[in-house]
Amino acid sequence: MELSSPYIPIDLPWPVICATVLCIYIAYLVARSAFFLPSDEAPVHYEVPLPEQAKPGWSGRVLEEPAIKIPGSSVIQCYDPATGQLLGNVNPTTPDGIDRAVARAAEAQQEWAKTTFTQRRKVLRTMLKFILDNQENIATVACLDSGKTKVDAMLGEILVTVEKLQWTIKHGEKALQPERRPTNFLMMYKHNEVRWEPLGVLAACVSWNYPFHNALSPIISTLFTGSALLLKPSESTAFSSTYFTSIARSALAACSHSPHLIQSVPCWPSTANHLTSHPGISHITFIGSRPIAHTVCASAARSLTPVCVELGGKDPAVLLDSLSPADLENHVLPILMKGIFTSAGQNCIGIERIIATPQTYSRILPLLTSRIQNLRLGSSLSSSTEIDIGPLISPSRFPTLTDLISSAVASGATLHCGGTPYTHPSHPRGHYFTPTLLSSITPRMPIAQTELFAPIALLMRAASPTHALALANSTPFALGASVFAHPADPAIAACVRGITAGMVSVNDFGAYYATGLPFGGAKGSGYGRFGGEEGLRGICNVKAVCRDAGWASWLGVRTSIPGVLRFGSEKAEGEGAVGQGRKVRFLKGMMRLGYADGFWPRVRGLWEMWKSG
Repeated sequence: MELSSPYIPIDLPWPVICATVLCIYIAYLVARSAFFLPSDEAPVHYEVPLPEQAKPGWSGRVLEEPAIKIPGSSVIQCYDPATGQLLGNVNPTTPDGIDRAVARAAEAQQEWAKTTFTQRRKVLRTMLKFILDNQENIATVACLDSGKTKVDAMLGEILVTVEKLQWTIKHGEKALQPERRPTNFLMMYKHNEVRWEPLGVLAACVSWNYPFHNALSPIISTLFTGSALLLKPSESTAFSSTYFTSIARSALAACSHSPHLIQSVPCWPSTANHLTSHPGISHITFIGSRPIAHTVCASAARSLTPVCVELGGKDPAVLLDSLSPADLENHVLPILMKGIFTSAGQNCIGIERIIATPQTYSRILPLLTSRIQNLRLGSSLSSSTEIDIGPLISPSRFPTLTDLISSAVASGATLHCGGTPYTHPSHPRGHYFTPTLLSSITPRMPIAQTELFAPIALLMRAASPTHALALANSTPFALGASVFAHPADPAIAACVRGITAGMVSVNDFGAYYATGLPFGGAKGSGYGRFGGEEGLRGICNVKAVCRDAGWASWLGVRTSIPGVLRFGSEKAEGEGAVGQGRKVRFLKGMMRLGYADGFWPRVRGLWEMWKSG
């Protein structure tokens, strides 16, 4: 009886089989890294009490004249700029309090610097899990303190923060691994490397427009590099900073590390000078305005503390004529609206200027006018209807904004809608400004050179892509930029290359979401970078290490000073000018041996060294 084989013959070439097996193995590794955590990095559950003001049903007293300063008092008065409701008072940190905070952070950092990347990732994973489990609560607290809408908070606060956490967890260790550097012929027996080590205690002075992300972003990077942080939040968002920093401190405690690594020091500008000049601070990250940056950098210079400075921008969006009408309306217009009006325009990387070539200019103007006129203002936390835009953080810039708009109109600009503060019928104490569109803007108008930080769209006409490029570069700012065109348009490459900016997005807005990229600008938008490898490495001590290579040590090869070059040797005594000439001939030969082009010139150098040695 003949038995049939249970196996089905497969007639495939071995390369195909090997490639298939390799692809399956790679897919397994990707799936394992994406969905299965090492046991020693598993997140720890913890809880942070939610402020009463963020709980359903809370209603605070509406202030008659909302302001963060109370006459005759040093406390910081916190309120919701959308409604004017009092959130509470925060006692500002004193100079002595800053000294104590630096001391506590420095002590905790000594042990934290010894932790492994695995231990640091565990803390970040713990923090990530808490944020994902409490997204809406965190967004609510951010809305209360800044007035932004819930959608703006979810995108601008939660999304970018969890993305940064995930990038750091996945790629942070690789960015901080010692990096091999090349040696040379004369030092071929050496092993050169660069190491990135903890700096100690860092400081971050951050702005109010993204209270959660601006707090957590430096905390994430600082902890992963092995340092400690003093966070100085804006006085305008002092209420939320207490809750947000407690999220990081509680994650540390849950993983059995000292919460003193993170210190929150809300204070008035007069006290902040003590922080920025403190000798115990090794690095400062500053996010804010140019005038304040001058004060911070001058203060930091007293203790020679390096500063990373992000000062906002006047970001252009360049629209070229290769865009089809359908693409302009269905793809570009929604992106422009988000880029301009997110957080009521209070976005350092937001779009402030739309620069369009002739055909696109005539098409985009009516589209923008219709959309902007229909935008709805209000508080997304207390409104039963859909809200597009919240308030400004304070009314202090209202006179400046109205003056700039009036000046532009007087110089030939056209005001299509908005242009004035707005008294909300339900929230008359809120700080609202009507969504505004101005066209026929020219570079000579002050409004084209001033960062507005408001819900104002400026439309500029460009005669050609080259002219658009000149307009894009016509301000003292250079943070970000966007270019919109048909993907095959060759002008895209010229614009990306020619725009002076720290970040450029093509057919999109906001390179900042790609947290693996460095964030920062040029010109008047600051210097230094946070985000990506450059951001992590920028807050480390960069240490160059040169040592004997392993093979050299095994063979006994090491640096030895030739006798002719040794100081104080008997051979050199009494030689005078003749001895100096011999040394010079030896060194000339050594230069030829190490750096001459070609084989025989190097042989000649070796011969000269031998004769003079």
